[in-house]
Amino acid sequence: MRKAVLPLAGVLAAALLVTTACGGSDDAGDNPGGKVALTYWSWAPNMDQVVEAWNAAHPDIQVTVYKQDGGDPAVTKLLTAIQAGSGAPDVMQAEYQKIPTLVAADAVADISADVGDLKTKFPDSAWNAVTLGTEAVYGLPQDSGPMMFYYRADIFDSLGLQAPTTWDDYASAARAIHTANDKQYLGTFSANDPGWFAGLAQQAGASWWGIRDNTWSVAVDDADTQRVARYWGALVQEGSIDNKPMYTPEWNAALNDGTQVGWIGAVWSPGVLEGNAASTKGKWKAALLPQWDATTPANGNWGGSATSVTSQSKHKKQAAQFVAWLNTDPAAIKALASTANVYPASVDAAATALTTPPAFFADQPDFYTIAAEASRITTPFTYGPNVNVAYSAYNDAFGKAAQSKQAAAFTEALTTMQRTTTDDMRNAGFTLAD
Repeated sequence: MRKAVLPLAGVLAAALLVTTACGGSDDAGDNPGGKVALTYWSWAPNMDQVVEAWNAAHPDIQVTVYKQDGGDPAVTKLLTAIQAGSGAPDVMQAEYQKIPTLVAADAVADISADVGDLKTKFPDSAWNAVTLGTEAVYGLPQDSGPMMFYYRADIFDSLGLQAPTTWDDYASAARAIHTANDKQYLGTFSANDPGWFAGLAQQAGASWWGIRDNTWSVAVDDADTQRVARYWGALVQEGSIDNKPMYTPEWNAALNDGTQVGWIGAVWSPGVLEGNAASTKGKWKAALLPQWDATTPANGNWGGSATSVTSQSKHKKQAAQFVAWLNTDPAAIKALASTANVYPASVDAAATALTTPPAFFADQPDFYTIAAEASRITTPFTYGPNVNVAYSAYNDAFGKAAQSKQAAAFTEALTTMQRTTTDDMRNAGFTLAD
């Protein structure tokens, strides 16, 4: 694995345009009496309130939270500071798919010596995301996004349908719903959401990148992902599901007016439904994703992030202590759920912090029991150092495929993604397996 500058030309170019970054700690900012001042970049809401409990209990290690944008802007800003040699925070909230990029740029530290024994506190899939399948630990899982299936129970009941337990069941239900009312769809294929599609591929058994020693592999078009692409392509071609992107005014309206009666979402979806379709409260149910093989249940993630210590922190040990507290202490986990409004990655979260269902699903007391099971069965998935290149290729190739409504175009889109991702890594100087 190459450790050099960020191999994503577009993001790196943007980073080089930024000349300053705030919030780094240095010796001058510490109290001569031995106190340590740490800075933490996070985009989670109210994280400063979560951190208050740490500061109250640790007067010698004080943490200041700086609110940041998430996604690529967060990565760009951190890499700018790393390259400048100053201005980087001690602790950084990082999306799971961005960690390989940060590792490749030598922007986050290996904290295995301080937190390696915490592996059992997290699902295997989340732990894999912060270790890249190695002995190194590049952060601790903070929140996760196990995928779940949401459906309008009133519509299912009126048609005598059961919640689908397999993808064959899902296809049958989609056909039945659209046949009964040609304006209604059980779902849509969203070409604007590569993380959504990656989660579905993950559930099917795919892992788009892999690393062994210093050699990467890319398998975007493997058999498991092809299966997923063929499945959704066939449903789009026959018209049983919609082909419009999610998170558009049209999609929001469909949730409200009952023409979109199902959603392959994630554990955080209740907030979206409440915000976009409040009038439908009480009509939805949550369930596990339909399965490819019901005898060996599996799941995928859509979203999630870790808390990492940056490579330029002068107080890595203390920063690791804070990171461990934030993601494993029962009070901190509860605060993450109730104050920062995230779904904690900790396996203890369901028992200690998530005892009441989301307001939108107040009549489904087992909501977080289902979510915990979804998290437990989520399979490991390794992201690569150029995930944004692959995701951009997805948006372009699958956008064209969805518009064409031709099933063959969906598997062709995977070929395009594979070629684009592989070519970019080779051009960036990574060693790829044959």
